[in-house]
Amino acid sequence: MFFGHINTVNFKQYPQAIQIALRYLKNTDFDVIAAGRYEIKGDLIYAQVLDLDTQDKSLLLPEVHRHYLDVQYLHSGTEKIGVAIDLGNNIIAEDYDSVRDIQFYSGVQNESELVMRVGNFVVFFPEDIHRPGCINIQTNKIRKVVVKVAMSELG
Repeated sequence: MFFGHINTVNFKQYPQAIQIALRYLKNTDFDVIAAGRYEIKGDLIYAQVLDLDTQDKSLLLPEVHRHYLDVQYLHSGTEKIGVAIDLGNNIIAEDYDSVRDIQFYSGVQNESELVMRVGNFVVFFPEDIHRPGCINIQTNKIRKVVVKVAMSELG
């Protein structure tokens, strides 16, 4: 997992595919585009612009991905994201969905919380369990962008 702020990102520290995602996040005006999916490099690297309301942590399931990593960027609002390392011993809530590349767990051991503020980004690899969209202090509307990067793009 990597955590940072889009205004202070040092691109040289990241693999090329993640640099592509971060440059997209830094150079796109998310105030003027609609929520939806945007291709950056076909199905290998694409962005999902999401408008959400944060929810109580107990209502959200922790998730992991197998074939894509997430670069999650918070454009507006605040949110907490639960994070943990996937050690393979969590109870599965929903079977793996290969179309969406997502596995949900009913809970997770040793979960920490990461507070996301405007401009923060976090990179989640397949071994990083994450529970995004949680309330930080009070419910609020957020606009976040999730850039999906195929693990095959990392070389």
